[in-house]
Amino acid sequence: MTLKNLLKPTLFILAASASLWGNAQRPVVSTKYTADPAPMVYNDTIYLYTTHDEDDAEGFKMYDWLLYTSTDMVNWTDHGAVASLKDFKWNPRENGAWAEQVIERDGKFYMYCPIHGNGIGVLVADTPYGPFKDPIGKPLVWQKEHWNDIDPTVFIDDDGQAYMYWGNPDLYYVKLNKDMISYSGDIVKLPKIKDYQEGPWFYKRDGHYYMAFASTCCPEGIGYAMSDSPTGPWEYKGHIMDHNPRSNGNHPGIIDYKGKSYVFGLNYQLLREETKEHKERRSVGAAEMHYNADGTIQELPFWTECVVKQIEPFNPYRRIEAETMSWGYGLKTSKDPDNGRIVVNNIDNGETLTLSGVDFGKKGAKRFKASLANVKEGAEIEIHLDSATGPLVGTLKPKASTGTGFSTTECKLKDAKGRHDLVFLFKGPGKNLMEWDWWEMK
Repeated sequence: MTLKNLLKPTLFILAASASLWGNAQRPVVSTKYTADPAPMVYNDTIYLYTTHDEDDAEGFKMYDWLLYTSTDMVNWTDHGAVASLKDFKWNPRENGAWAEQVIERDGKFYMYCPIHGNGIGVLVADTPYGPFKDPIGKPLVWQKEHWNDIDPTVFIDDDGQAYMYWGNPDLYYVKLNKDMISYSGDIVKLPKIKDYQEGPWFYKRDGHYYMAFASTCCPEGIGYAMSDSPTGPWEYKGHIMDHNPRSNGNHPGIIDYKGKSYVFGLNYQLLREETKEHKERRSVGAAEMHYNADGTIQELPFWTECVVKQIEPFNPYRRIEAETMSWGYGLKTSKDPDNGRIVVNNIDNGETLTLSGVDFGKKGAKRFKASLANVKEGAEIEIHLDSATGPLVGTLKPKASTGTGFSTTECKLKDAKGRHDLVFLFKGPGKNLMEWDWWEMK
């Protein structure tokens, strides 16, 4: 059974009946299975890099690395795969695109990627969207005597020295050179940190060094340690999120953004809608976190019991990529083979796409335009406020089209004022009603 099928009856009810920006937190991404979140803040935007579990995965089935962006922590834009195992020509494996991290230095973006059993590679790009290319043509780190070289995390200290930590079940680090694609000195193995398993996330805040990590399997929680030095010694401090049987694995990514602190991790929330059996089909979650005066971190409940509030209203008066959403019931996204853009597809009758906290202003929106392709006869998009059963403010009725590329269709809007969740409800005969590239309001 695919993700599209497993979402159908339960999550449709949720999406149709409740405001997404006032309830318990759901997975960040609803159109794919994602894991191992690696957030990066750059130019006032969150770039969330993730790994990708295939829809039919039983064990780990991971080929590429994905990117999502947001400026409000609730609505996310899907940028598709920005790198894959194929970018490492020296890599013999077809599977094993495990937990990565991206960091910026001097206008370049460096992606550190573990390839299970073949060490840790590095890719570099001129933009956070890629394309990412291999600058060294070999692993950056590979201790061939074991398979511990996974889950790299990289941090540049105030003095310019960069460090890369990694490892399961042991924790290692090296000092990276300024070029970020080589290192100096020996690989250092650290003494065991209590409850450490894998997935380290290294950062500094208010003079304290932090090592967050996936705590001992299984199930994994998120633990953390602190130090006065970037190389330790590390003192275990407890849980950011305790071990919980609802999530077999975990992997933290932590940022400060617009005056708040957030931890990202993973759970099996979408999978649990289908089965209680364990399969490696994971979903990225997020939660706001808080520090005490001494720098220690207040423990959080499980992901589904946390609430992430929208930081700022969403502006609809610009061109919006259709793959921007807070929730996308039953939908998929993929790269269009003709124009290379990410589009929303696999759209069936009764499914919805939701954006949270859209600010239409006092005057309100008067017109809606969308770029669509492969439209079935009779397919249309109802535009609702707050839920799929909320006020209907417009209906887009595009002409049927097949194999003619994308074209735009417009409709009038009425009473689209104030701040609301915006829900697009798809109607039409059966499945695969259309493909959707972008939209805008005036």
